[in-house]
Amino acid sequence: MVIGAGIEGRAARLLRVTGLVQGVGFRPFVHRLAQRHRLGGWVRNAAGEVQISVEGAPVELEAFLGALRAEAPPLARIEAFTLEFAIPQGLERFTILPSDEAPSGRLPVSPDVGLCASCEAELFDPADRRYRYPFITCTDCGPRYTVIEAMPYDRERTSMSRFRQCPACLAEYRDPGSRRHHSETNSCPECGPALRFGTGNAGWAADAAALAGAVELLQQGGVLAVRGLGGFHLAVDATAEASVARLRDRKGREAKPLAVMVRTLADVRAIAGINDAEARVLTGPERPIVLLTPRPEAGLARSVAPGLAQVGIMLAYTPLHHLLCHEVGRPLVMTSGNRSDEPIATGNAEALAALAPIADAFLLHDREIVARYDDSVLRVVTEQPVFLRRARGYAPMPLELPVESPRPLLAVGPHLKHTFTLVSGRSAYVSQHVGDLESPETLEHFQETLKAYRRLFRIEPEVAVRDAHPGYLSTRFAADLRLDRTVVVQHHHAHVAAVMAEHGTTEPVIGVAYDGTGYGADGTIWGGEVLVADLTGFRRAAHLLPVPLPGGDLAARTPWRAAYGYLSAEPGLADCFAAAFEGVNPVEREVVAQQVAGRLNAPVASSMGRLFDAAAAVLGVRRRASYEGQAAMELEALAGRRPATEYPSRFLETDGRFVLDPLPLLARLGSLRKRGEPVADLAADFHASVAWATAELVRRVSEATGIRTVVLCGGVFQNARLLESMIRRLESARFRVLAPTRLSPNDGAISYGQAAVAAAILSAERGH
Repeated sequence: MVIGAGIEGRAARLLRVTGLVQGVGFRPFVHRLAQRHRLGGWVRNAAGEVQISVEGAPVELEAFLGALRAEAPPLARIEAFTLEFAIPQGLERFTILPSDEAPSGRLPVSPDVGLCASCEAELFDPADRRYRYPFITCTDCGPRYTVIEAMPYDRERTSMSRFRQCPACLAEYRDPGSRRHHSETNSCPECGPALRFGTGNAGWAADAAALAGAVELLQQGGVLAVRGLGGFHLAVDATAEASVARLRDRKGREAKPLAVMVRTLADVRAIAGINDAEARVLTGPERPIVLLTPRPEAGLARSVAPGLAQVGIMLAYTPLHHLLCHEVGRPLVMTSGNRSDEPIATGNAEALAALAPIADAFLLHDREIVARYDDSVLRVVTEQPVFLRRARGYAPMPLELPVESPRPLLAVGPHLKHTFTLVSGRSAYVSQHVGDLESPETLEHFQETLKAYRRLFRIEPEVAVRDAHPGYLSTRFAADLRLDRTVVVQHHHAHVAAVMAEHGTTEPVIGVAYDGTGYGADGTIWGGEVLVADLTGFRRAAHLLPVPLPGGDLAARTPWRAAYGYLSAEPGLADCFAAAFEGVNPVEREVVAQQVAGRLNAPVASSMGRLFDAAAAVLGVRRRASYEGQAAMELEALAGRRPATEYPSRFLETDGRFVLDPLPLLARLGSLRKRGEPVADLAADFHASVAWATAELVRRVSEATGIRTVVLCGGVFQNARLLESMIRRLESARFRVLAPTRLSPNDGAISYGQAAVAAAILSAERGH
């Protein structure tokens, strides 16, 4: 770009920058850049954008504009900027103006990010005035979303407003050359948040004594409740079996895996194997939990992740976490601070009441948490991150839709692993993980979070989008909104649409949607589906054999029931299925038999998730589960990377659809187990056989339709072995394969898929 001279050899421009440019040090960066190029003018936050007025020598202006993108702060994401000619005003100084609080427009809100290297160095530097200060932060790191009450992002609209900066901090805040220039969470021991440690029944220790008390408790095997960024953690020594068992017993969390925190990447390498792709995800500013394979000699308690091959590990991401990990000197379990089926606790009083039966003591602070925020969880498959839970570090950054919605939308999401999505135009604001909508507390969390999103992003929806299931709490919530219109989107269509939208695809695809259960278009339960779909509609082209699901949702916790459903379709295979029912109460089994015979609470289901459960039962891996997905996760852990044999399934055709009948596969596996074949080998064979059969279904649907793009989605594709195998098989057959990378394969992506479908339908109706 060549900039022509203005009056007396000067030029002036007005820029409007959109993207993630508030709360990331963008204004101080612009100020420093303008000073470097000897330019005058100003910069300010405005609703929906950052505005820059700049003038000076044309050659310096040109250099300034080039550096604006190339040298932006590490957390900034410039989506676009507009440039207008202006008349030079003779401004020699460059200043940062107060934010424009006009109610129009919207900006992305930065997620909370982990402690930066510069702050970490200061934290452990005895010569620094913030030495061992648990709330050290700067413009490159620290809390954002969890402290913001309203936009534009300035201190007076955050939960830091009650902390008045001391002279030293205020000088940094006002100094354009400082890393803390306009750092809205800037503070120090003299003026910022403080720690307290105690039991709730006795005197409280403060500051350094508080940290020392918490460290001593952890070293002695106690359970500590720690207030973090978006809520509380429950922490114990991850190497102490008795401590982990005590935490599980008090929390009522029998076997579900627990996350482990360490301070440095070297600490991670000491306890787990990690490749370069995993290290990149683990050390990114988001600092998620990443599933890694622990070293046998690592010394982690067995009960951290019983029966599983991988453990969720994260790096310390707040200064308080760094101090705890450094002082304790051992890996720490850091699991969500909540009671079973409730959201994570955020307030001090809330935690003291809810977590008192679990925690021996509390480490509190007085910076209020505005937004509840769980840790994000990922695993790496074929060098790509796959979300299991999207929250801290990633939400509420918007995703783009491939089709602009003509009206603002609210997609209310699913029942389990709930998220919602607010849409304006092409911007889709997918909420952080909310949880399962099975308690009043979680429903309240959903409503609170939605209220915050509407306020922050200034979106008032006119259209609600919901699942087809009539009994979901989210369905009732959509009706209670009484908006102008409600769009209904089938569960598995939403799964497929979410991945299509993530990849910007609007053309028809073959969508493989494998999950637990979803309400089907024919009123039965679906979950093993191959759809021919675009964003506006779908056709069920193939599916898993529908069989009774005795007990309905109860079958997800009793894999032997899923096995019985398959056996009921071909009772002559009873000998092969015998291991599934070992130890099952005969009276309970008889009740199930009557349910299936009388079609009483035994809905017909084509669920791939329940097929994995049935296989786990037939192989004797697990007949009862203490949490959803336990049987399938243990089956994957057993399979590992073992070589495998592909055993055939039957293929049928019904009403123009291909049907995959896995009964021969289950029978073969049960028979081989009875002969003494290693169960781990048979678990690998099951994975390979399902992948082969699925690829064959895709091939047949492709031959019938000519479609060569395949979407893989649904919670079953959280299974790394299955996902990797499917990608490899389909790509080798020259299919274009789309897998989820920015949202989870599971129901956390449903609301985004609902939004994509509704936007496409509304756009088509308007003739766009």
